Amino acid sequence: MAAGRQSGVPKKSSTSVAENAPARWQGLAAVADARTRALVLGSFPGVRSLQLQQYYAHPQNQFWRLLQALWRQHPQPAREDYAGRCEWLLARGLGLWDVYDSCEREGSLDSAIRAAQVNDFGALRQRCPDLKLALHNGGESFKHARQTEALGLTAIKLPSTSPAHASWSFEKKLQAWREALAAHGLL
Repeated sequence: MAAGRQSGVPKKSSTSVAENAPARWQGLAAVADARTRALVLGSFPGVRSLQLQQYYAHPQNQFWRLLQALWRQHPQPAREDYAGRCEWLLARGLGLWDVYDSCEREGSLDSAIRAAQVNDFGALRQRCPDLKLALHNGGESFKHARQTEALGLTAIKLPSTSPAHASWSFEKKLQAWREALAAHGLL
């Protein structure tokens, strides 16, 4: 697992002219290693995730709950054991990252993302030789499917696990995620 970068405090851009310009945030490092066969790609961590330096840290985000429902036979470490949860994912061939390395944003909504810098997918692809699949967690992430496909990855758009994406029930999201992971031998 890659070490996290300090990003809990926004960095104001030196090129910002307006005093009330949105804060510039630095994203989290990828959770991936040589075992990674599929990469869950979000857009950019929410404020809570940045504060805690943990992917999907907001208690209402359904990501960790959804994956536990998919792998019931493998109990997930407790919420307090984030490193254990990351290892739990890696042991199943799943990695985590976001499409954006940094951006300006007020709040946590994807619609508020501005001046985004895209992550270096090519470098991660070299680090993960068995990586074959990009699981885009929501629409904002899926806007970058061409970039992941250009690396030879199959790109799949999945319903967002974010609490902001409440139009799909947990069961409907679970079914979509189950079908995608099962189709690629991850269940």
